[in-house]
Amino acid sequence: MSLEPRSARTLSVGERAELFTAAYEGYVVPMLIDEASLAWMQEKFDFDLDASRIAYRDGVPVGLANLAVREQEAWIGGVGVVASARRAGVGEALMRAVHEEARSLGVERVWLEVIVENTGAFALYEKLGYEVVRDVEVWTLPAAEDHNAWREVPVAEAKAQLPDRHEPWQRADGTLANYDDVRGLVTDSGAVLFCVRSSAQLQQYAGEPEPLLRALRSFGDVYILNLPADDPAAEVLRELGGSVTVRQHEMLLDLGH
Repeated sequence: MSLEPRSARTLSVGERAELFTAAYEGYVVPMLIDEASLAWMQEKFDFDLDASRIAYRDGVPVGLANLAVREQEAWIGGVGVVASARRAGVGEALMRAVHEEARSLGVERVWLEVIVENTGAFALYEKLGYEVVRDVEVWTLPAAEDHNAWREVPVAEAKAQLPDRHEPWQRADGTLANYDDVRGLVTDSGAVLFCVRSSAQLQQYAGEPEPLLRALRSFGDVYILNLPADDPAAEVLRELGGSVTVRQHEMLLDLGH
């Protein structure tokens, strides 16, 4: 078997979307990625297509690893192998290839998330030197009317109340800078940045979570991606009738070691 990692640019967006979907067939949480969705992801999450890799086996694409890069930080935005090529070292070869690309770009730290039940991938990441930083959860909260005191404000006004802290890549400042639909909301005891799409999506917050969450659910069902499991908002979400749909480990690889 001849295995060769090549640049993601060797395939079109549509071809990569098809490969992405095929590579997640039978996964803990199957993913259906179409061309528009992948184009959106690579723009908003800053995928580096030159550094991202497609694995070719005997000239046929059988896996992919998406690498997003922002200065000295990088993030694995999806890695997978088609069913017929699994358990043959393709995933490890892809990860090592994007690590080399990251080093060449001056990246110092690489982040990723892995679903708790995906023990095979977790073992691979540990083998490669990743360590668990924290556990994070995906939450949903049903919509409800809210009559408490809150008001929408310019994003900059809400952002000024938020501390400078590490957020998961999908909710980090670099990602929000790529959005054109971020909104700000404040209460007497906190502030939140959010987007209203098919749901009210919490991006970042600070302060008392209960008034903020009650306000957000007036915009529709609330969705929070990768909230730290020990975040104070988790208990409030539980009390308000929210539920966890996915649990993940957030992991970090220090390329300097």
